[in-house]
Amino acid sequence: MIDYYDISGCYILRPWSYSIWEHIRNYLSKELKKLGIKDGYFPIFVSKSALEREKAHIADFAPEVAWVTHSGGSELAEHIAVRPTSETAMYPAYARWIQSHRDLPYRLNQWNNVVRWEFKQPQPFLRTREFLWQEGHTAFRTIEEADEEVLQILELYAYIYEELLAIPVIKGRKTEKEKFAGADYTTTVEAYVPASGRGIQGATSHHLGQNFSKMFEIVYDDPDTQEKKYVYQNSWGITTRTIGVMILVHGDDRGLVLPPRVADVQAIVVPCGITASSTPEERKALMDSCKQLVDDLVKGGIRAEGDYRDNYSPGWKFNHWELKGVPIRVELGPKDMSRGEVVAVRRVNGDKRTIKREAVATELSALLEQTHTEMFEKAIKERDARLSLVNKWEDFVAALEQKHILLAPFCGDIPCEDRIKGDSAKTDDDPTAEVKGPAMGAKSLCIPFKQPRDLTKEDRCIHPACNNKPKFITLFGRSY
Repeated sequence: MIDYYDISGCYILRPWSYSIWEHIRNYLSKELKKLGIKDGYFPIFVSKSALEREKAHIADFAPEVAWVTHSGGSELAEHIAVRPTSETAMYPAYARWIQSHRDLPYRLNQWNNVVRWEFKQPQPFLRTREFLWQEGHTAFRTIEEADEEVLQILELYAYIYEELLAIPVIKGRKTEKEKFAGADYTTTVEAYVPASGRGIQGATSHHLGQNFSKMFEIVYDDPDTQEKKYVYQNSWGITTRTIGVMILVHGDDRGLVLPPRVADVQAIVVPCGITASSTPEERKALMDSCKQLVDDLVKGGIRAEGDYRDNYSPGWKFNHWELKGVPIRVELGPKDMSRGEVVAVRRVNGDKRTIKREAVATELSALLEQTHTEMFEKAIKERDARLSLVNKWEDFVAALEQKHILLAPFCGDIPCEDRIKGDSAKTDDDPTAEVKGPAMGAKSLCIPFKQPRDLTKEDRCIHPACNNKPKFITLFGRSY
């Protein structure tokens, strides 16, 4: 899926992984266009003056900004940033383009790359210094329109995870501590990785309010009052991190397990039964039959290919495609040809079945759908088995050590959230060291829109030292 590069934190996306991103992009592009959102593109470079114009926003990114300081041997008069995100690059243009209420809503999306010079341990797909994403930036006349779009986009992101990648997500709102810098509020979809017991942010949709429009003077002439008014804005994005989440949630000891709806090859046809005594005519007949089978599958709407390499044994090919996670392997040999049958083997559970040749496209299509359903249900079961609703601090810490994510009453205050993270971390060694990975404390993942229960008068904030009344049940956990 990847190859390593000679710059730390940067990775080469090979076709097997990039094709998954293309499936995500194709789906989302179509849906965004249905909403009237157009595609555009802004330069990768951002001037220092533009980047620093919104101090509170860029403070979160400042340590990760990569700078271009020289052209050849000469230092630039003004250093130029490589975009970590594009608000400060795009909004000066929005201020020029939006003048009247007739220019609203203004809804633009771009598919691009961004650079965030992470100092933490890079991880392929999950934490890389350059990654691909889409970022939508929209402007509205009313706050109600902006609020509506935030949730529309979040539903599209949830669909990508659940209906394309077979990964269940919890939709919710970020706490004040975890919201996007410069946003009024941030909504998110959160996934869970059973192998590590950690939550992972899947995608976010932010309501920016008028914070950026006031900074960049994005105003329109209101026809009712004849006065200039600031627009309401949103921004939202999903990244190639999706691929990493998919690998972590579905992979097993034998390699990748690809969800059928994003697998570039849904069915691989492998010729079998060729021996040293097979005649050239028998070999050709088998290969021709395999190629015809691939054509039939493609005509039936299945992304299929054949593995006709003659320098590898069928057993080697079985292992190769199993490692790559192809949902279904189709075996065809001379005996199968004579009986008008094929053998289909599912990657997800090794289930093997014989299918009549004339029904193969129909039955494999049904098997692919069954595979998606089973993968999704398995992921839900594994997540829910590690999802604990707790009311006491000792239960909170104990469940965290069992690799659980936790639903707990929480007051929402930032200092209290800091204490929860600090006090739930393992600090057996150096108490001053930054605690990472399996020993880190629990951070808030989101405030679920669907609350698991109503708060009662007896509820207390989960941190024992907090005397504030809880405002909501919040999802906590160790996180990537």
